[in-house]
Amino acid sequence: MTTPSERDFAKIPSITVLLKAAESVEVLGGLPSSLVTDALREAVESLRRQLLDGQASVADCQVESLLSRACAVVAARRANRLTRVINATGVVLHTGLGRSVLSDAAVERMSRVAGGYCSLEIELDAGKRGRRGEYAEQLLRHLTGVDAALIVNNNAAATMLVLNALARGREVIVSRGQLIEIGGSFRLPEVMTAGGAILREVGTTNKTHLRDYASAIGERTAMLMHVHTSNYRVVGFSESPGAAELAALAHDRGLLMFDDLGSGALLDDDVWRAADEPTVIASLRHGADVVTFSGDKLLGGPQAGILLGKREIIDKLRRDPMARALRIDKLTIAALEATLELYQSPASVKQDVPLLASLAESVSLLTVKAESLAEMLRKAMPDESFTIERDESFAGGGSLPAWPLATAVVRWQPTSAVSLDEIARRLRLGNPSVLPRIHEGAILFDLRTITKREYDELVAAVLVARSSKEG
Repeated sequence: MTTPSERDFAKIPSITVLLKAAESVEVLGGLPSSLVTDALREAVESLRRQLLDGQASVADCQVESLLSRACAVVAARRANRLTRVINATGVVLHTGLGRSVLSDAAVERMSRVAGGYCSLEIELDAGKRGRRGEYAEQLLRHLTGVDAALIVNNNAAATMLVLNALARGREVIVSRGQLIEIGGSFRLPEVMTAGGAILREVGTTNKTHLRDYASAIGERTAMLMHVHTSNYRVVGFSESPGAAELAALAHDRGLLMFDDLGSGALLDDDVWRAADEPTVIASLRHGADVVTFSGDKLLGGPQAGILLGKREIIDKLRRDPMARALRIDKLTIAALEATLELYQSPASVKQDVPLLASLAESVSLLTVKAESLAEMLRKAMPDESFTIERDESFAGGGSLPAWPLATAVVRWQPTSAVSLDEIARRLRLGNPSVLPRIHEGAILFDLRTITKREYDELVAAVLVARSSKEG
């Protein structure tokens, strides 16, 4: 004897019938047939489960109902693809949103090489095989005065390459206060293990003396490692030798000194001095044999790991088999070249690199921008409250943790009883997506990370979120 749910299964249209009907549905009609078929099968399987559980009825077996389910499947999948976001959080280097916003020059350079062939590994003047990233390395050498440079896909990769090529099977001495954990529970001790080096901890969390390093040096020691704690600060009763002291000790004992800067502040200017942020150039001047840092943090470029140092060391790193596995692609090279070219003009780089411009923007100018945005919002929604407030934003991305930035925000306190979380969700799901902050019963739009060309879209997004909550 069959159960009602089993009889209902026979009423489910075939995939062939559904495919034919899907041709007239806008969401499905323009997709490749394989994707449509997959979405329809998932919709049918979902319906079968609900019929068995008593959560669906025969009415749900209609063609229109299943097509609607398939459209929902497609929408859910598309929600996971990369999409443009208006960052209203005020976090400049938002890891979840791609960190550094690239300059117009970098975007244009990427577009130029993406749509066709390019001279990735060809020396055009000589007509022979060249080395990828060579021009970007030349720019880095010119900017820093270093002997040699190498570029890989991120700073964690750069760190692993140094450990693998220069300290495999040997000890690397690090202060306990610098055993950092970066995003995704990626910890320095684990990086050491993966790189084949042996971690030798010295000192305590808050205090490590130069003598601690000196007494730990032995026959198995390969290098002293200095790690910039770019995502936190130890303050108060604390002490740790600087890069210059470690480099002097390492060289006196015939060892290498490796400085993992992480964030990668390239300029030596008031911004980094105010934030007490060590710079790449200062580390090299202090005698570090190899320095590594990120391209997509305080440099303001694409994701990359940059290694600078003495030529014989960089050449050894370049020859290591791991270097090929960590190499960068043409788009990263194009964006990095364009970004580094901007640094050749110190007078204009702070305006041309979006990260630097955003970090340096004054609260008075941000307040003017906030007033402009608030006025647009008030005109579009006169029954809602949009006010201007002072607040704080941060660099983010594991950089400048102790340096809050005074900012201006537009504060929206919706009149609806719908929860702020739900309104924020609707903003996130808009086109484009908008990510605000929620604080003390209101939604905040931080002007430090919103550009003027995004104002109209943000206003439209708020209108949609507001109308959908009322409709």
